[in-house]
Parts: sequence; structure tokens; C-alpha cells
Amino acid sequence: MAKLVVLAVLASLISTVSCQSWTWSIYRSWGYPSPTWGTPWTYNSAPATWTTPPPPPSSNGLKVGYYADHNCSNAENIVRAAVEKASAGILAGLIRLAFHDCFVRGCDASVLLEGSDTEKQGFPNLSLRGFGIIDAAKDALEKECPGVVSCADIVSFAARDASYILSYKKINYTVPAGRFDGKVSFANETLGQNLPPPFADLATLKRMFADKGLDPTDMVVLSGAHSIGISHCPSFSDRVNPPASPSPSMDSDLAKKLNQTCDTPNNATTTVPQDSVTPDALDSQYYKNVMSGKVLFTSDAALNSSETLELVKKYAGSDDWNTAFGAAMVKMGYIGVKSSKEGEIRKKCGVINKS
Repeated sequence: MAKLVVLAVLASLISTVSCQSWTWSIYRSWGYPSPTWGTPWTYNSAPATWTTPPPPPSSNGLKVGYYADHNCSNAENIVRAAVEKASAGILAGLIRLAFHDCFVRGCDASVLLEGSDTEKQGFPNLSLRGFGIIDAAKDALEKECPGVVSCADIVSFAARDASYILSYKKINYTVPAGRFDGKVSFANETLGQNLPPPFADLATLKRMFADKGLDPTDMVVLSGAHSIGISHCPSFSDRVNPPASPSPSMDSDLAKKLNQTCDTPNNATTTVPQDSVTPDALDSQYYKNVMSGKVLFTSDAALNSSETLELVKKYAGSDDWNTAFGAAMVKMGYIGVKSSKEGEIRKKCGVINKS
């Protein structure tokens, strides 16, 4: 209910002001300057609100087949059964959910916690989906083996299973498990240093991924998840506004179509597919789109750079990306893993356990 109220407020605000200026005002409040039309947005120094980057990822005892050794050998099958009931849109949301969880406080399910000031209510997370699938899997697991499987592991398993389905079984990888759930979640940590903004340039992306222990190859590979799912018009308004002069790096036909779709006074809830060519498949089409200018975000277009173009070409021309994506998701899954001393196994994914 709280989320619906927030979305309603957003819609009313955007109906009275420019979507572009309103979107940037959110980021400006956290130290980001507004993009100047015709000039690439650059990252010079961390905003004052940024904190010290987290340490590099550590294993903290993660292991493939962890639950076979912890009296819940059917854990992954139970999660998979829940995921298989999801629609394509929710499946895409489960992959995004894992990314947004791991990039804020590590892979500890802090994004699932309910509350007026939790990550779930942070501006970049208002459009997250898939919470119901995670809850359904958790409920089933609590009946099968109560107090054993963490919500953080469920998020990782669900992202893997969603990737498998959306890629038509081409992406399949094993997930090391044994994470514990975090007890802290703040909305303001979804901005600043953690989740890359859609208007980030290449230098910013490299820095923000490096802060999480991920290298430029991981960055390019994980960006391929933008081959599935949808995006709201305000997220890419810097690429198509003003309508008479869309970004020169965007395909002109796509820019025209986006302007027609998004040119409404209240477009906060208007969505378009992130991949207009193969919108229902998690595949390497994204990299072809990067090279042809058929991507939505500045952060996507940034990969069409001399620094990353060879990787983009490599993944655009083969199925190598499927294996690379699985490996990058596993690596991302090690970010900020909590131990039993730092976390817990929540009984309900939306609330921490009572002391």
C-alpha cells in the first residue's frame, strides 16, 4: 500500500513538471549534477553523501549444494517451482532484484525489508518487481525446512532460474549458497555510490562497479541484462529530449518512436521494452543494439566506446555471453556476503526476526 501511495504521488508531481527536470532533481539532491544537453555527463568526484566503498567480495563460506548439507536438499527445487509460475515481466524483475540487492549493502536481501525508509522505498527501487515470488518461495521453504534457507539465497536462486527461463535454457549456472540476511536497510543508500544512474558515463560505470569488486568485463556482461524487461519514460528522458534533437548516438527511428510514446503530460507509468528487437528473450541482442544505437540509457550507449567495443562485438556475434553472464552473476553474488554473526535467517523476508 505504501508503495502505491508513493507511485501516486510521483505521478501527480510529474503531471505538473517536466519528467526530465524532476528525474534529475532526485539525483541532484544526492550530489549528481544535471546532464547538459549535448555534453556527456561526467563523474569527477564522489558527492558529499557518498561513504567509503565496501571491501572486495569475500566467500564467507558460500558453497554450491550448501543446503544438501544443511537438511534442506530440496531448497533450490522449491524456489524453482515458485519462479516457474511467474510471468515474463516478473522473471525480468527477479534478475533486476538481485542486482539492486547486491549493489546496496551486499547480497543480503536488505532490498526486501518493508518500511517507510527502507531500500524498497528508495527512488531507483520503486519499480522493482518479483517480491511476491520471493515470498511464495520463502513460505514453501519454511514449511519444508523452517529457519534454514535465507531470503538472500532465495533472491540469488530466483535470478538464476529466471535467467534460465528467459534465455530459453541457454543460461544455466550453479549458485554458491550460505548467505545470511541483513538486518539494516535505508532508502537513501539506493542513491549515491551504490546503484549506477541511467545517465552515467563509462568512467562512472567503471568506478561504481569497481567499488563492488567487479571489473569492466563484469560491467559489460551484466549490462546485457538490459536485453529483457521494461523501462519507464523518465529513465531515459535525457536521451530523447528535447524531441527536436534526440541524442545523436540513438537510432533516429527509435528516438522518434520513443518521443511519440513518451510525449504525454503524465508519463510516469508509461513503459517501453528495453530491447525493441527481441523484447521477450534474455539474449545477446543487447550488444547488437548498443552498436546500432538502439538502446535506451546513456549508460548503455556508453559501452559503444573504444574501451569496451571489442567486448561488445564479441558478445554480439556469439553465444559466449550466456556463459559469461552466469559467471558474472556468481561473482556479483559474493558482494558483501553476511556471516551468521552479522546476519540471520529471516522467517519472513519483509521483516527482521524479533530478538
